[in-house]
Amino acid sequence: MTPQIELAFIVVAVAVLLMVTEVVRVDVAAILVLLILAWTGLVTPAQALSGLGSNAVVSVAAIMILGRGMERAGVVNRIGRAVLRAAGSDERRLLAVISSVVGVISAFMQNVGSAALFLPAILRISKRTKTPASRLLMPMGFAAILGGTLTMVGSTPLIILNDLMMQSGEEPFGFFSVTPIGVVLLASGIGYFILFGHRFLPRDGRPKADSTFQVDLIETWQLPSVVRYYFVSWKSDLVDKAREDARMRRSYGVTLLAIVEGKEVIYSPWRRTRFTAGQVLALLGEARDLDRLASEHGLWEITDDSRLSDLLCEEEAGFAEVVVRPKASIVGKTPRQIGIRKNYGVEPIILLSGTEEQRKDFADRPLNPGDTFVIHGLWDRIRKLGSDRNFVLMTPVEPESNNPSKAAPATLCFLGALALALAGFQISIALLTGAMAMILLGVITIDEAYGAVDWRTVLLLAGLIPLGIAMEESGAARFAAMELMNLLQGSPTIVILLAVAALTTFLTLFISNVATAVLLVPLVMVMAQGLGIDPRPLALMVAVSASNSFLLPTHQVNALLMAPGGYRNADFMKAGGIMTVIFIIVTAVMVDLFYL
Repeated sequence: MTPQIELAFIVVAVAVLLMVTEVVRVDVAAILVLLILAWTGLVTPAQALSGLGSNAVVSVAAIMILGRGMERAGVVNRIGRAVLRAAGSDERRLLAVISSVVGVISAFMQNVGSAALFLPAILRISKRTKTPASRLLMPMGFAAILGGTLTMVGSTPLIILNDLMMQSGEEPFGFFSVTPIGVVLLASGIGYFILFGHRFLPRDGRPKADSTFQVDLIETWQLPSVVRYYFVSWKSDLVDKAREDARMRRSYGVTLLAIVEGKEVIYSPWRRTRFTAGQVLALLGEARDLDRLASEHGLWEITDDSRLSDLLCEEEAGFAEVVVRPKASIVGKTPRQIGIRKNYGVEPIILLSGTEEQRKDFADRPLNPGDTFVIHGLWDRIRKLGSDRNFVLMTPVEPESNNPSKAAPATLCFLGALALALAGFQISIALLTGAMAMILLGVITIDEAYGAVDWRTVLLLAGLIPLGIAMEESGAARFAAMELMNLLQGSPTIVILLAVAALTTFLTLFISNVATAVLLVPLVMVMAQGLGIDPRPLALMVAVSASNSFLLPTHQVNALLMAPGGYRNADFMKAGGIMTVIFIIVTAVMVDLFYL
C-alpha cells in the first residue's frame, strides 16, 4: 500500500466521521473534505473545484429549476390531486402509490428526474394530509433509485454495462434482462417502508424554511386554523336567511369563508347572500364552536370530499395582514361601507385599531390610518388587495403559482429535457436546456430560477466529487477491489456474490456509480473466469449494485431530498442502512437463483 493510498483512506475516514457525528453541517463537511484533498495534494486545485461544474451538480441545479417551473405552471398541483384521489390521506397508501409510480417512471428516465417531478407534489400532499414530508420523501427517493434497476436504460451503470460487455467480447444484455432483479428490489423497498417505515423514518423531519410567515401569522394572532365543510339540509333554520342575519361570528366566533353550490364557489360571500338547501359552507373556527353551530342549526359535516378540501388549501388561500394607508380614501369609512367582502373578495377576521383588537363585530367601526386587518382569502385576491392604493400588504405573498396557460409549455420543457437525456445527450446539458427553455418561454423568471436552487445540496455534491477523483487516481479504489478478490478465492458462490455486492456498494458511496462500474466490471469478469463462474451475471450484479446508494446523502436523489425533508445524515444511516442490507441480499440471491 502506497502513502497516497493510505492518505486517501484517511481522508475517507475523516469524511465519514464528519457525516456520522454531524459536528458541522453536511455541506460544510463536504467543503472541508474538498480543502483537505487539495492541501494534501491528493487532487490538483482544478480537480478540487471540478465538482462545481460537474455533470451531477449542474444536473441537480437544473432539475430544481425545472421542478419550480412545473410548480408555477400548476402541473404539480394536478399531480398531487391525482395521487390524493388514488391514495386518500392514509400514510401507508400514499407511500405505496407514490413509490410505485415513481419507481416505474424511473425505469425509463433518469431517477433524479422522476424524483424532482414528484418532489413539489409530495410537499403539497404533505401539507394537505398533515403527513410530515420526512415520512414520504425518503421512500419516494429510494423508489426512484430502485426503479432504475428495472430496465437496462434505468441507470447510467446499466447503460454503460453493455459497452463494457462488448469491449470484452461478450454479448450485450437485452432491454429487460435486469427486470426480475429490479422488480424484487422495488417491491422489497416499498414493502420495507410500508411495514417498518413508522420505526425508521423520522417523525419530526421538517425543513427550517417551513417556519413560514403563514405559521408565524397564525401563532402571533392566535388564529383559528380549522376549516370544515358543512351541508345545509332543507331542515336547517339557516335556509332563506341572509349571511348577516345568521350572526355566525358574533354568536359562535365562526367565519364563513365560502359557499359551494353545485359547481359554483362563492368566496367571502357578501353579507346579504342568502343560504339555500343543498349548499356546502366552508367554515373557519375552533372545533368546539363549529360543532355547536352545526348542532344548533342542523348542518351536516362533510369529511370525505377531496374536491372540497382543495378549495381553501394552503396553496390556494391563507391569512394576510393589511394596513390602512395614511390619507387613504377609506379613512373614516366602515368595513361595511367599503364592502370589503363584496369589492375585494376577502374575509376580514380581525381589526386592530390602536391597541384595541376586535374579532367579532367591527363591521360598523370607522377606519383610521394605520388600522390593521387580518384577512383570509384566495392568494390572487390578496395580491389584488395589496395593489390597492388604500392598503399596504404586510404579508409576503409568492407570485401566482397556478398559471394554467403555462402548463403545456412547462410540461413540454420538462419532458423534452428528459427525452434529450434518454436520446444520449449529456444529462446536465439536456436538463439545463429544458430549464433555459422554461425561462425563455416565461414559465418562470430568471430570479425565480436562481431562488429555486438549493445551494446546500449543490455544495454537498461539489465537495464530495473530488473525493471520488482522489480514490481513483491514488489507486485506493483498485487496491480495495484487488484485496477483496484475493480474499474470495475458494469461497462458496453466494459468499462471492455478497462480497462483490458489498464492495460495489462501498465504492459507490465515495466515487461515482459510473466509475465503480467501469472499475469493477472487468475485475469481476476476470475473477469469475478464474473461479469457474459465468462472468456475465457477476458483471450484471456490479452494475445493479452501483445503484445501492442509500447509506449517505451522496447520491443525487438523496442530496436533492435532504433539505426539503429536513433530513440529517443519521436519518439516512438509520433507514438507508437497512435498505442497503436488503439490496445486497436480494441482488445476490436473485443472481444466484436465476442467473447462474
